[in-house]
Amino acid sequence: MPNYSALSIQQLYEENRESLQLGWFAGFPGGERLISGDAVSASDQVGHLNLIHPGRLQVFGHQEIEYYNRLSNTSRAYQTAELVAGEPPAFIIAQGLSTPPDILAVCDEKSIPLFSTPLPAAQVIDYLRVYLSKKLAQQITMHGVFMDVLGVGVLITGESGLGKSELGLELISRSHGLVADDAVEFARIAPNMIEGRCPPLLANLLEVRGLGLLDIKAIFGETAVRRKMRLKLIVHLVRRSTLEENYERLPLDAQYEEVLGLPIRKVVIPVAAGRNIAVLLEAAVRNTILQLRGIDTLKEFIERQRRAMNGE
Repeated sequence: MPNYSALSIQQLYEENRESLQLGWFAGFPGGERLISGDAVSASDQVGHLNLIHPGRLQVFGHQEIEYYNRLSNTSRAYQTAELVAGEPPAFIIAQGLSTPPDILAVCDEKSIPLFSTPLPAAQVIDYLRVYLSKKLAQQITMHGVFMDVLGVGVLITGESGLGKSELGLELISRSHGLVADDAVEFARIAPNMIEGRCPPLLANLLEVRGLGLLDIKAIFGETAVRRKMRLKLIVHLVRRSTLEENYERLPLDAQYEEVLGLPIRKVVIPVAAGRNIAVLLEAAVRNTILQLRGIDTLKEFIERQRRAMNGE
């Protein structure tokens, strides 16, 4: 199951005070308020005054302040009550604008942190969305070897004893790069993007049976390791008997595995004596690159076969 992070307003303030030139003017006891990481994307965490979304940071720019000031006293009181009822983690007044007195008062009354910044509202929102996407990403740890093969992030999975690490070592010797061995930390950093990293404890290490732990960076040099890669392909190694029992030899539809809610392309390769798995994996990656470009060899073959049967 994926893990969801949470971020306190105090931490957000401390980590972005200089970058956003933040000043904290009201609601000081609310520093322990949390921004939850269970949203699909960071854009779900930042809202505007005239579009109230519960649980989101509320950013006030020129348009929001002008909109607020045009309201009647009754409408303004209703709008403020709705904002507070939505339990926003904090308010941010952008562009150095003056804070409406009733907003300032309610922030102190309800312990809602109120920040001010001289930066434009759009810049603040864009910055916070990037920051929050990294801080609040859905995360999961998967077992396997994560490699950079021809610029594609490939996770090698399979049963124990099938030679995943040995395959990783051969790929490294063929000038591909290691991201992580054994435990890979994946995070969904954008609606359609999953990024994989190595836990700090295992950085640059690859465990190979008979050789023990190898420091890949020390043995092969800095170009043999990668800090992170985007997950694009899963290569699952199976025994030939398992393949015959559970998988089609020529599947008509592309195979996928869901990771953090996203479908990731998957290729199943049977392991047997005499098979060069590294070459097969490279071919699978090249084929995936073609598919991402809209070229599907199997569909083209089926269409060619149809035309031949129809005498076209």
